Amino acid sequence: MLDRLAHAIERHCQGPWSETAVPRLSLVALDEIMEPIDVTYEPMICFIADGAKRTVAGDRSWATPRGQMLLVTLDLPVTAAFEKVPYRAAVIRLDNRVLAAVQLELDEAGPPTPQPVAAEIAAEIAAPISPELVDAVTRWIQLLDTPEDIGPLAPRIESEILYRLLRSPLGPVLRHWSLADSAAARIRTTARWICDHYTEPLGIDEIAEVARMSPATLHRHFKAATGMSPLRFQKHLRLQEARRRLFAGDVTAAQAAQAVGYVSATQFNREYRRAYGLPPGQDAAHLRTRLDAAREVPVVHDGSPAKP
Repeated sequence: MLDRLAHAIERHCQGPWSETAVPRLSLVALDEIMEPIDVTYEPMICFIADGAKRTVAGDRSWATPRGQMLLVTLDLPVTAAFEKVPYRAAVIRLDNRVLAAVQLELDEAGPPTPQPVAAEIAAEIAAPISPELVDAVTRWIQLLDTPEDIGPLAPRIESEILYRLLRSPLGPVLRHWSLADSAAARIRTTARWICDHYTEPLGIDEIAEVARMSPATLHRHFKAATGMSPLRFQKHLRLQEARRRLFAGDVTAAQAAQAVGYVSATQFNREYRRAYGLPPGQDAAHLRTRLDAAREVPVVHDGSPAKP
């Protein structure tokens, strides 16, 4: 069944990362090992049909192989490394309204599954993909073969996928994620707020007000979820965006630092080198050299990898 899912992904993926005509469905297909990439995940579930990847966020590291699904519950800056190819994955972006509607129907059919305490606000959790989920995700992708069926059938299959996810080992975390005023929801809202304001000078007290938590409680919950403190989270976002701008080649290191909110160029250079191992200009040149070398290697899929 996983081979069938991987084949469906390969047929419809136009590059390493492809958005699709099916709402909230994206596909990933890689045939060559590539350098680790810095990305910011959105709330999503990634179904890995082939290959394996490793994700690093702060002090945490997750390995997700073939046959596993990876739940990401909040906006999270990470480094993603694809450790085994060919790599094939389908990604569903989570919509809280759709999930809540399915959850309501499920709850009407029986009592909710007890919620775990340790995993309530985890940002990233993996579990095996059941055969029923593999079948549903495959049928979801195959709607791309008949575009006229997407409108009537895609929402129904998406609801089936979410229904089966709520009944899976990920169900308790998904339920807690969808609660409006849970600790998980507050951390998710706070992470999104930091993403929207990362170029601004932020203090822990200001962030704690957004989370409606004390600074100590915020720090504990935020690090439990993301593997880093709120201010370190902000710094990761700044450095990722600065690196992207430098790689594009249209700004200097000083301009990139200023654009992402750094006041001190010295501090920016120091933190950038600590994160990426080279000064900003040298790192950008190194990235472009690696990309040029990769372009000389023939691969089945081409494009610019930007997401998990």
